[in-house]
Amino acid sequence: MPRQPNILILLTDQQSHDLMSCAGTPWLATPHLDRLAAGGTRFTRAYCSDPVCVPSRFSMFTGRMPSAIGMRGNGGKGLHPFTVEDDASGLGHCLRRAGYRTWYGGKVHWPIDLTPERLGFTTFCADERERLAVEAADLIQRQGPDPWAMVVSLINPHDICLNAIRSFARADDKTWDHHILAKALVELANLDEALLPPPGADPADWIERHCPPLPANHAAQQDEPELIGAVLARRPFKQRARAQWGAREWRLHRWAYARLMERVDRQIGVVLAALAASGQADDTLVIMTSDHGDHAGSHRLEHKTFFYDEAARVPWLMRLPGRIPAGKVEEHALVATGLDLLATCCDAAGVAVPAICRGQSLLPVLDGPTAGRTHVYAENIVSRMVVTAAWKYVRYDGGAHAEQLYDLVNDPGETRNHAADPRHAGTLDNLRVLLQAEQAAHAALAKGPEVAGQAAE
Repeated sequence: MPRQPNILILLTDQQSHDLMSCAGTPWLATPHLDRLAAGGTRFTRAYCSDPVCVPSRFSMFTGRMPSAIGMRGNGGKGLHPFTVEDDASGLGHCLRRAGYRTWYGGKVHWPIDLTPERLGFTTFCADERERLAVEAADLIQRQGPDPWAMVVSLINPHDICLNAIRSFARADDKTWDHHILAKALVELANLDEALLPPPGADPADWIERHCPPLPANHAAQQDEPELIGAVLARRPFKQRARAQWGAREWRLHRWAYARLMERVDRQIGVVLAALAASGQADDTLVIMTSDHGDHAGSHRLEHKTFFYDEAARVPWLMRLPGRIPAGKVEEHALVATGLDLLATCCDAAGVAVPAICRGQSLLPVLDGPTAGRTHVYAENIVSRMVVTAAWKYVRYDGGAHAEQLYDLVNDPGETRNHAADPRHAGTLDNLRVLLQAEQAAHAALAKGPEVAGQAAE
């Protein structure tokens, strides 16, 4: 790098990889992300470490897989703690060693009592919404000549989670879901706004005329893994939404999801406008991604957790004028967001990547032909995944249809399982070996064994 660039990390919550108009999705407008993509490179094959909040976010800011602390779900008691030495390998400390001032604002949601300060950041705003965007904009314009790094961690389109909870959670479910609603006044207000029809629409037919269509893979997979049903049963509102929502409700859900994405795009616009006004845009590496996606009606699912692309695959945009190609769409390079964020930032800053991180910088990929990643490995509460350029292999911990093999080229909606097809036995065997090798490599870096009794999300 000719000089150390500033680093701005824009993080949304629950944004699927294609929930942007620059990704070709016609039922929403994200002009600020579109401009960011036009000025940089959009990677289309980025996968999170675990498609729920806590493990994915832990991974991005520590450079470790969630299983490093025994975590596969959304956290819980008994996870293996970090020492001061472990804290020192956090992203903020890596950048501080390179001379950066490091700032963190917005949603954190990390396990084992980790805080931005423990991982090397100074918190500048605890809000996750409009106030965060305004305070981030103000802080950017007050930066001096020394390099700085800032995380702006925005909550939306996560408010979509409240849609099914409000419709189907009951006090007698013996879960916390019914009680979430009493504390979610802001979330529900944003959701209600997102559910409104467009101005001037006819109340009688606006859903049919304006709402996104059902996805092509809306039907539940015929040979769905048995453990998917077991995970849904832990939070009964999910079962009810799946069984009782019709096309109207699913389309309205997708409408609100798009509107919440437009809301967070406006907040991102405030931050990017401040960066431009400060005169620092040409000297700032901007990385935009999300912690996970939302099923949004695919396979008759909402929320996240499972390794279908709608939940596991996320946006990844990078911009640095004069260094990163503008207007490029990178459709081949695979990104492991949980590991590669730390590696890429360290590369840009000119500091060594901690030995515990098996991430790869994306900057060499942008320079021209490079080997890059051949696969991405991920974990969740009931399964593990490895995905290559053409195939996805998911191995569940048990139950019927525990092995899933998807042909992503010919069946991008992941509707057919090829694990029992003898024509693909060689591919299946190779991916089994690859998954086992990845699991062993990360187990060797873990601080302890897997911890039982974790939440699915």
